[in-house]
Amino acid sequence: MSSSYLPATTDSIVMALEAISPSEAIAILYRIIDNPSSSPESLRIKEQAITNLSDLLRQENRAEELRSLLTQLRPFFSLIPKAKTAKIVRGIIDTVAKIPGTSDLQISLCKEMVQWTRAEKRTFLRQRVEARLAALLMESKEYSEALTLLSGLIKEVRRLDDKLLLVDIDLLESKLHFSLRNLPKAKAALTAARTAANAIYVPPAQQGTIDLQSGILHAEEKDYKTAYSYFFEAFEAFNALEEPRAVFSLKYMLLCKIMVSQADDVAGIISSKAGLQYVGPELDAMKAVADAHSKRSLKLFEIALRDFKDQLEYDPIVHRHLSSLYDTLLEQNLCRLIEPFSRVEIAHIAELIELPVDHVEKKLSQLILDKKFAGTLDQGAGCLIIFDDPKTDAIYPATLETISNIGKVVDSLYVRSAKIMA
Repeated sequence: MSSSYLPATTDSIVMALEAISPSEAIAILYRIIDNPSSSPESLRIKEQAITNLSDLLRQENRAEELRSLLTQLRPFFSLIPKAKTAKIVRGIIDTVAKIPGTSDLQISLCKEMVQWTRAEKRTFLRQRVEARLAALLMESKEYSEALTLLSGLIKEVRRLDDKLLLVDIDLLESKLHFSLRNLPKAKAALTAARTAANAIYVPPAQQGTIDLQSGILHAEEKDYKTAYSYFFEAFEAFNALEEPRAVFSLKYMLLCKIMVSQADDVAGIISSKAGLQYVGPELDAMKAVADAHSKRSLKLFEIALRDFKDQLEYDPIVHRHLSSLYDTLLEQNLCRLIEPFSRVEIAHIAELIELPVDHVEKKLSQLILDKKFAGTLDQGAGCLIIFDDPKTDAIYPATLETISNIGKVVDSLYVRSAKIMA
């Protein structure tokens, strides 16, 4: 950064744009920002310089310099309206977020800005930075800290009746409670977000986020048909805006179709006009799962999970539902295969179902413990012994009922004799 400053004029901005290298352009923009002039035109040019500088620093992955820039701009913020300050601060924080591997930096940056906004009494900006900080803490799995921050923020925002921010915070709280597996509180927070959203105009992207969260919560309750409707609404909103989240909404739509045993519809949705725009690994993964489900093939299911690990295993929502589906398919297949036998080698069952022996043995022991069928594992011989379903002997309940009735008669006689003796 040069010690001499440049005049805050359009010519200086053009000079930065025409610079040979990004480093040279960055140096010129810093010199424009260093100009002490506070005339309206100079301030406007400086704002443009800050925007251009942020973009260049992002392209160069210089996240630490973006953080330093926010500190350096604090005297400048006292010269411009608070609304413009908020726009610049949030813009720079968003720019840092676009640089990969900066989660910790974003958290510390937001904490610094919260302290500064408290000192400067900039409530509007502080609340939005705190909401962003809570979202970052949630992504970093710092759930308790995020919940503490949100609980205080929600009370404050409700008093001010800032509906748009309230929608953001309630939606964030719903996601946080869902991550903590607290479904009732997640639903309550989502209802609060919908109530606030109904009172104001909500941008389409925000409405899509609400619908996406609604779909996730309904899917968690196994109400896949309703979840599909919400995912479809979210997909339409994101698709119109060309947002990356559209492909995830479409992916969850396909998941719902698979979970209600309508896997044959998956290929049709993918080959539709809207689906063809998003053909890629995410949709290929769901198509592979749908094929495995249609054929009731656990081997194909295993292959899909292995080949599309990033799309299926590392997506917590898909993984949770597919784990349930896989267990159900495995149970049904195993129970169907062992039905004709009274004693069978585990290796033979594993061969029939095309899965590893240890995997099959583990699942069979689980089914026995869950009393899905009566039997035992002879690990010495490597066999499964299946018992006939024990028939309940009717004499035992009848005997218990007789004894109970005799007890009532004796009690009744005792009461009567007590009255006669009195």
